[in-house]
Amino acid sequence: MCEIYAYSGEVNKTFNDELREFFSHCTEHPNGWGLAVEEDGRMNLEKEAVQASESRYLRERLRQHLEGTAALAHIRYATIGSVKHANCHPFMGKDRSGRWWTLVHNGTIFDYAPMDHYTRVQSGSTDSERILLYLIDIMNAAAEEKGRVLTARERFELLDSVFALMSKNNKLNIVLYDGELLYVHANAPDSLFVRQGEKQVTFSTQPLAKGRWKPAPFTQLAAWRKGEKAFEGAVHGNVYVPDEKAISLLYLAYSQL
Repeated sequence: MCEIYAYSGEVNKTFNDELREFFSHCTEHPNGWGLAVEEDGRMNLEKEAVQASESRYLRERLRQHLEGTAALAHIRYATIGSVKHANCHPFMGKDRSGRWWTLVHNGTIFDYAPMDHYTRVQSGSTDSERILLYLIDIMNAAAEEKGRVLTARERFELLDSVFALMSKNNKLNIVLYDGELLYVHANAPDSLFVRQGEKQVTFSTQPLAKGRWKPAPFTQLAAWRKGEKAFEGAVHGNVYVPDEKAISLLYLAYSQL
């Protein structure tokens, strides 16, 4: 599939060495790279539909000083969606309150009817982009129903209920950042790890060289604010088990689009 990386902290972290290690895994994930780093309260998004090791632009960026209080990175192995810029992660979008959302995803949505509509409105063709479009729409709908901006707890509880449904029979390893909270969810065994420090937390599909890593929260949504855990949802137990028949049918369907 893909690999994801994410960081949240109270103070700026320098990412250069860790990102060099993360992007070095690209030989097995050659179909694009992406990086979003929070600088002065805004996420700066950069991505290309080329193997990370072949990108002269990325090599130059990693020679420059990269730091921030939040970051999301991704290397892509294309499953759903062709190899093009519009299909590279991270994906970003803004809700009606002006809040920006940034998403990286390692997985596949095989069947989740509420997302079907977004095949007609998305810029690319990935299920990951459709997840973000759908989540922003449900945030907007909830805020409209309440007649006000959602609180952090309300945003978390809404996502907690949605991910419990979306994760059934789907692989949903996902990191989502809303400018305040870093939401993390994994339901594939041994496929997301966490390193917790003082007022900082890092996630990676594979443990990186430095620090002590342990499995990330499993089959439940959790959220961190400035490196410290803010919310933790119920364990839903929807463990993803690969189904070769479902995978073959899905890939066949998308190859004919």
